[in-house]
Amino acid sequence: MTGPNTQASVVLDRHLLDVDGAHAAVLRLNRPDQLNPIDDEVLDRIDEHLDAVEADESVRALFVTGNGRAFSAGGDLKKYVELQRDPVGFPLFVSHLHNTFGRLRAMRVPAVALVNGVTAAGGLELILNCDFAIVAESAKIGDGHLNFGQMGGGGVLTLLPRTIGKARAIELLLSGRFLTSAEAVEWGLASRCVADHELLAAGMAFANEVAAKSPLAVANAKQVAHQLWSDNGSVDAGLRFELERDAYYCLTSHDAPEGLQAFADKRPPKFTGR
Repeated sequence: MTGPNTQASVVLDRHLLDVDGAHAAVLRLNRPDQLNPIDDEVLDRIDEHLDAVEADESVRALFVTGNGRAFSAGGDLKKYVELQRDPVGFPLFVSHLHNTFGRLRAMRVPAVALVNGVTAAGGLELILNCDFAIVAESAKIGDGHLNFGQMGGGGVLTLLPRTIGKARAIELLLSGRFLTSAEAVEWGLASRCVADHELLAAGMAFANEVAAKSPLAVANAKQVAHQLWSDNGSVDAGLRFELERDAYYCLTSHDAPEGLQAFADKRPPKFTGR
């Protein structure tokens, strides 16, 4: 494991996986005394770390989590007092958040939220831009914008109904209440719940499963699934797009025939991501 700069607002470290040369990257929001607020400086640091992950072909999965007792309580409300008076700066900040968080959906590797504690507003929007979430038993997740006279703008109004359904999404948005970890799984906001001390280990177990796959196939499958989900088009249109991408991958890649030949030879495949 490589060690992070513990003074930075966002830190990145890498963990070796079982596949030779493969790593999982862990992105940690690192202002625990303030419950890991999100501001322009934090978004800039996230962008820098995502650049590094994208450039490193050894990284096979990315995990997003928070240090301390919060995943993220969302935007820095103290800064909002001035920021929301700025008709140029405030929309630019929200656009910055859209662009940075949206990169998680577009990454070639799985981006998984490891939700370690209190999560609200922008923290929920960060989860919604990850491929899925694993939650610790102590986690509490809500929107909470309306509790402070705010409204969602960073993606929650678009992505939450698509994730958990319109009825539950609107209930959560308008009530301002927080889900327990068990409720988050029941509502479809997280895939599973684990003990607090097992959160990172659960992520690493998933990363090892992914690292054994073709990285090119993983990237293609993720991209197609996300595009069809976000476009919310017809089944026929989705099947046409899926066929196009599947045929291109199978007919042009090294990894597709390698997987079949390895099966026939009764040996482990040697995927190259090409």
